[in-house]
Amino acid sequence: MDTPYGSAPLPVWERPEPQPRAAPVPLSRAKIADTAIRIADAHGLDGLSVRKIAKELGVGPMRLYDYVTNRSELLDLMVDAVYAQIAETGQHSGWRAIVLAIVHRTREAALEHEWFADLLGARPHLGPHALAVGESTAAALGQAPGVHGIDDLQRALGALNAFVVGALRGEITERRTARSTGTDVAAWQAALGPYLTRMLETGRYPTVARLVIDGAHLDAEETFHHNLITILDGITGHPHP
Repeated sequence: MDTPYGSAPLPVWERPEPQPRAAPVPLSRAKIADTAIRIADAHGLDGLSVRKIAKELGVGPMRLYDYVTNRSELLDLMVDAVYAQIAETGQHSGWRAIVLAIVHRTREAALEHEWFADLLGARPHLGPHALAVGESTAAALGQAPGVHGIDDLQRALGALNAFVVGALRGEITERRTARSTGTDVAAWQAALGPYLTRMLETGRYPTVARLVIDGAHLDAEETFHHNLITILDGITGHPHP
C-alpha cells in the first residue's frame, strides 16, 4: 500500500477497517482490542493469543488477521484503548492540576490493567489517544515556572515519565508478588527472619535497621502522590505549599 511516505504500510490506526463480510459475527478493531484487553486483564500478556481472542469472539483466528497483521499491532490497539481512558480526565485549570490529573489517571489505568505497566517505556506509544495524552501533558508542563524553551520541556518530560514508569512498575510488581506468595509470606519470614535479625544486630546497617524496625507500611496512593509532587517541585524549582 503506497503512502506519501514511500512504500511503507500505513500504521494500524490509519488503515481503514476491512469491508464487512456476510458473516454471523461482525468484527472491528475496537471490538478485537476490547476482547484482548479482557483476556490480558485476566491472564496477563503471556496468556494473550490470537486463538484465545478468536475463540472469545466466536470466529476463526484467520479473520483477525484482516484487522491486525501481527501481535505488535494488537498491543498497539490495546495500549491506545487504555490511553483513551486516561484522556477522560475532565476539565482542570492550571498546569499543575492538569499534570496531576493525567498522571493519577495513568496510575488508575495501570492498576486496572496491570499489563499496561509492562508496556510503559517499552516502545513509543503513537496511537491517536496516546498522542492526545502526550500533547496535554507536554502543553501543561510547558506552562510550568522554571520550564523555559524546548530543552527544559524535554528534560521535564523525561524526568516525569521516568518517575511514572518506575513507580507504576514497582507498585504493580509488589501487587503481583503479594498475590503469588499469599500465605507463603509467613514461611518466607520464618526462613529469612533469623538471618536478617542477625545481620541487623551486627550494627553495620543502622539505616536499614531503622527502616525495617521503625518504618511504617506507607499507603501506595499517598506515597505516589507525595513523590509526584516532589518531582514537579524539582522540575519547576517552585515548591508547592
